[in-house]
Amino acid sequence: MNETEGLRLRRLNRPQVITDDLHEPRYKGTSTYSGKVFRVTLLSLGCFLLLPLLVVVLILESPIQPDVLSLSEPPVMSGCYEPNLKLREAERLFEDQIIGPESVANIGDVLYSGTADGKIVKFVGRRIHVVTRLGKPPCGSREEEPTCGRPLGIRAGPNGTLFVADAYLGVFEVDPTTGEATRLVSGGQLVGGRRLSFINDLAVTRDGRKLYFTDSSSRWQRRDYLQLIMEATADGRVLEYDMESRELTVVMENLRFPNGIQLLPDEESVLVAETTMARIRRVHVSGLNKGGMDTFVDNLPGFPDNVRPSSSGGYWVVMSSVRPNPGFSLLDFLSQRPWLKKLIFKLFSQDVLLKFVPRYSLVAELHDGGVCTRSFHDPHGLVAPHISEAHEHDGSLYLGSFRSPFLCKLDLRRV
Repeated sequence: MNETEGLRLRRLNRPQVITDDLHEPRYKGTSTYSGKVFRVTLLSLGCFLLLPLLVVVLILESPIQPDVLSLSEPPVMSGCYEPNLKLREAERLFEDQIIGPESVANIGDVLYSGTADGKIVKFVGRRIHVVTRLGKPPCGSREEEPTCGRPLGIRAGPNGTLFVADAYLGVFEVDPTTGEATRLVSGGQLVGGRRLSFINDLAVTRDGRKLYFTDSSSRWQRRDYLQLIMEATADGRVLEYDMESRELTVVMENLRFPNGIQLLPDEESVLVAETTMARIRRVHVSGLNKGGMDTFVDNLPGFPDNVRPSSSGGYWVVMSSVRPNPGFSLLDFLSQRPWLKKLIFKLFSQDVLLKFVPRYSLVAELHDGGVCTRSFHDPHGLVAPHISEAHEHDGSLYLGSFRSPFLCKLDLRRV
């Protein structure tokens, strides 16, 4: 045996020392096996939890069929639209005594409004008096709203009566003294082949002969307004009612969520807030241009609701949701992504989604050409949230709301 072979033999027969290190491979193998079991269990649990979600996404139908919208980039909030805190100077009135005073009108110094429980009320001093009820109780739930009624736009007529647009029940003339309510237009009826499903706001001529009102959608009702905003279909209209002939006609159609309406001084045209398009249109209702339409102001920094005259010859436009720039506008982001809108409505209810809508109240005074002359803001809606209208009377703005349990009053001399 040579020296090399002897060395190899000694290495092969080298005695082993038994220590705890010999158990390390078995320990590592156990660890690897346990990790695999954990990963498989976690993956199985994830699949088990995601399976219902996958079923919802692939099988359930979305309640909305949204259009693709082309909105311009939101304007920079500067100049007249520079953010401020002026709306926080507003005073809350009748807190927790009313719900959702959407619109406000005055006859003399007495203010009137419609509330979410189907009532027409008047405010005298610190007291609230019920003038009449348009629908029938019970009220308070989503299911009860169509029979309870939901008064929205309200106007004072030339003969001391009130004209009220109820989202479900129709258009009424109300005697504020006796409480007698006369239905002029029935909600839900077919007009021009489409159903009046969401009567919203109205305007009356100075002689009281004609009424103009918006029907926001022939597909969606007021209680589904978020679906209407998200779907953004062009199924809204402006209608005319002749008080003498009792004739009801369609003035303009194919509008996207026509909301607030306001007659211009010549009464040949009306301003209509087209909410989902963030603009205000001018619809010609008489004269040489009757049946035509153009744009009063485009690309607003928020989504407009009601439009009311200001004492300086302009118009108060309210926005309860803005398109921040700089910042992120969710509705602008979703406007080009209808598939994402469908998915959202498959997964969440309207009540859940409303909790994610940022609060930001904005009131702007606009003049001819859509020129902004001043604006009042309440970022985060801390004092005046969910505003729907700004009604000017005796040096103050009365801010209606579609959700808040109060009315707000802003003294214009203070801001």
